[in-house]
Amino acid sequence: MALLTDTTTPAAGPAAGARARNRGPRGGENGHPAEWLWGYLMILPLIAGLGVFYLWPIAQSVYYSFTTWGAFGGQQWVGAANYRAFLADPQLPRAAWNTVRYALLTMLAIPCSIVLAALLNQVRERHVGLYRTLYFIPVVSMPAAVAMVWRWLYNGDYGLINYLLSVVGVHGPHWVSDARFTGYAMAVVGIWASLGYNMIIFSAGLKGIPQHYYEAAALDGAGRIRQFFSITLPLLSPSIFFVSVLSVIGGLQMFDTVLMMLGKANPALAGSKTIAYLFYEDAFLDNQQGMASAIAVVLMVVLLALTAVQFRLQKKWVHYE
Repeated sequence: MALLTDTTTPAAGPAAGARARNRGPRGGENGHPAEWLWGYLMILPLIAGLGVFYLWPIAQSVYYSFTTWGAFGGQQWVGAANYRAFLADPQLPRAAWNTVRYALLTMLAIPCSIVLAALLNQVRERHVGLYRTLYFIPVVSMPAAVAMVWRWLYNGDYGLINYLLSVVGVHGPHWVSDARFTGYAMAVVGIWASLGYNMIIFSAGLKGIPQHYYEAAALDGAGRIRQFFSITLPLLSPSIFFVSVLSVIGGLQMFDTVLMMLGKANPALAGSKTIAYLFYEDAFLDNQQGMASAIAVVLMVVLLALTAVQFRLQKKWVHYE
C-alpha cells in the first residue's frame, strides 16, 4: 500500500500542477475563456431584453407612482398621495369585487379543459389535430372580432342566446346592458377563450403519464372513474398548478373584455369596471399617469403575493412522478 502511494503521488503531482498553471482563476485550459464567461455571454441577450423591456419599465412605474403629472408634462413628487387617493376611491370596492369574481369564475375553465383533454385523448390520432385546431381558434382570434361576435350573441332583442331561450319559453335578459348579468356574461367569454390553451397544456400532461399505471390499476379492478381520480388527477397536478397560476394572473388583469363588449356608452359599465379598467381610465382618459402607475404597482404587488401563496400551497397538493 505504501509502495502504491509513493508511485502514484509524484506522477499525479506534476500533471495536476501543469493543469493548474494552464488554467485561469475560473478559466479553461491553455488560456481559453472560462466556461462561466461563455455561459454569461450566451444569456446576455436575454438579460438585456429583460432589463430594457421589463425591469426598467417596472422601476419607472414605481417612481412615477410617487409623482403627479401636469397637462403638458412635468413631474412633481407627491409621496404616497396617489396610493392614498386610490385606496379611498369609491369605485375601488366594486372594481375589486368585479376583478375577483371574474378571476374565480374563469377558473371553471380548468376542470372543463381537463375533461376535454381526457376526451380528446380517446379520439383517433388522425382526427386529434382537427379538434385541437378548432378548440385553439379562440386563443389566436382577434379580441375585437371575438367581442363583436359575443355582443351579437348576448343582444337582448335579437341575439342568438335569447332566441334559443325563447324557444323553450324563457325570456332572456339584456346580458351586456344589465349590471346584474354583465359580470357573468364576460366570465363565460373568458372561459370559452381559455379552453383551447388550457386543453393543449393538459393534453401534453396526459401524454406524459405512463400507461403501465393504468394497466396495473385495471388488473386491480379499478374502473375508468377510479383511475381518473387516483392516477390521472394526481399526476396531472403539475399542469393544473401551472394553468391555475396563469389563470389567476390573467383574471386579475382583465380589461379588454370590459372595454370591447360593453363600450363607454353602456349604462352597465359603471358597475362592471375592474381594477385594470381603472388604470386605463386614469392613464389614457384622465391623463393621470401618477395615479395609473400607483394602480399598476398595487396590482403587481397583489399578483406577486397571490403567486407566492400558490407556490407555497403547491407543495401540499402537487405530485411529481
